[in-house]
Amino acid sequence: MQNKKILMTGNDACAEGAILAGCRFYAGYPITPQNEIPAYMSKRMDEVGGVFIQAESELAAINMVFGASVAGARAMTSSSSPGISLKQEGISYLAGCELPAVIVNVVRGGPGLGNIAGAQSDYFQATKGGGHGDYHSIVLAPASAQEMMDFTALSFDLADEYRTPVIVLSDGILGQMMEPVLVNDHMRARHFKKDWVLDGCRNRPPRLIRSLYMAEGALEKLNDRLQSRYDTIKEKEVRFEIDYKDSELFLVAYGSAARIAKGAVESLRRAGHKAGLIRPVTLWPFPCQIIEKLARGPCKFFVIEMSAGQMVEDVRLAVNNDEQVSFYGRTGGGIPDDNEIINIAKGLLKHE
Repeated sequence: MQNKKILMTGNDACAEGAILAGCRFYAGYPITPQNEIPAYMSKRMDEVGGVFIQAESELAAINMVFGASVAGARAMTSSSSPGISLKQEGISYLAGCELPAVIVNVVRGGPGLGNIAGAQSDYFQATKGGGHGDYHSIVLAPASAQEMMDFTALSFDLADEYRTPVIVLSDGILGQMMEPVLVNDHMRARHFKKDWVLDGCRNRPPRLIRSLYMAEGALEKLNDRLQSRYDTIKEKEVRFEIDYKDSELFLVAYGSAARIAKGAVESLRRAGHKAGLIRPVTLWPFPCQIIEKLARGPCKFFVIEMSAGQMVEDVRLAVNNDEQVSFYGRTGGGIPDDNEIINIAKGLLKHE
């Protein structure tokens, strides 16, 4: 498969990206619409000498990933919305112990069991912590099968570099759709010095990994260290794409919604309207600075989400003027309609 385009689902591309990045431990539990990921990993892990475990529950899966990460393995789990909720305590423990791990969420409609349609209603859960305590996970938002592969591979490097959990926030549409994907079998995983791994203390001092700090001030020191690391991530790892910087109206969307928004923008441009697109690639850290910079000019922002409105709050914070920000969303697995987006955008442009 070296440098060849293969027709793959987003879920399969995600799993292959993990393999190419050196993931050698996977633990998960079935839930639609991400079941293709564990199915793919069950085959490929055997082929590359890795470990695949179908755990007895989501709680077991995230704690198995914890153990594998402690031992130095590149470890990953995946699930869909209700399953990710069950993993939140474990993700907080990973953050508190400064352990790298990759968590893939192929989001489905909610709340509750909801349905199996694609949605974006887990944005708050992913970007605002999700579990308990003052922590963040890096959050990457792919918008194609190719990015499902590339961003998953990137996630392992970011997780190791910053010793933190990384979330790939996908959705049921991206997971199930098939697209040509360029696969590079000779991708070389970056190697990071892991002088914290618990691999037996023969000929070295003992090491300790923990998130329980009972001595006065000890936990605050950990939190200060984490916050300093998050500041570095916010400085170095913000990723986004922007189309048409001369725009009077910027559509802001990520993931599947960004694909729809991009089509709407192209239609608006062909009709002579100055519309553009801002696509956050990292949802945390969020690209607030570019939005803040653009907001100083005479432009407006139109946020499109497959939710009741979650990312729109980060856009409003960046713009700091609610009158400049409009929103259109669909919930419960509903898909934004490009014609409706175009008509709303035209109305907003008329009010310039």
